[in-house]
Amino acid sequence: MMGHAGMAATAIRYLRSVGAPTAAAPPAPHSRSVGARPPLRAVREDERAPLDPAEFRSVLGHFASGVTIITAPAETGPAGFACQSFASLSLDPPLVAFMVGRTSTTWPRLARAGVFCVNVLGAAQGDLCRAFAVSGADKFAGVPHSPAPVTGSPRLADVPAWIDCTIHAVHTGGDHLIVVGRVEALGTDPIAAAHGPLLFHRGAFGRFTS
Repeated sequence: MMGHAGMAATAIRYLRSVGAPTAAAPPAPHSRSVGARPPLRAVREDERAPLDPAEFRSVLGHFASGVTIITAPAETGPAGFACQSFASLSLDPPLVAFMVGRTSTTWPRLARAGVFCVNVLGAAQGDLCRAFAVSGADKFAGVPHSPAPVTGSPRLADVPAWIDCTIHAVHTGGDHLIVVGRVEALGTDPIAAAHGPLLFHRGAFGRFTS
């Protein structure tokens, strides 16, 4: 199994190769053509975006999601950022995924670590989420945490659930990266979970009620 250092090296090689041209593989003999896909690329400054960004955000904002904080140990201190684009991916093998902007200043620190911990936030942790959404601040100041059991990534106190992962793969997704993690350990805090999850919907936090 590839160790943490190997995972980090893989992620860093990927980051360095983003945007580099690659040769297309020749079609397999006797393969059936399903039509060429349009190229996925950024819109140039002299082009008009196919969709209005404000409308895109408004419509997609109707999808309610949970909220997490992704953390990792780093050479210069723990790293972390708020993330709502987290999802379970596979049961066998156990995989999860999250999306992060390609301009994120925190992501390279996670990539170098090769590991991360997903901290699922509870209904009363909106302020904690806002603190980790700020760029450049000392996000861990006054935030109690302990090392996750396998990777040593910061496991934040009083979160309903946590998932300890190694980086398994990184894929491009337009202006974001799709990070796949292999789950090494996970757990819950029944007391914290009793208060329900923190939800994000149409630009505001909320909570689940039955």
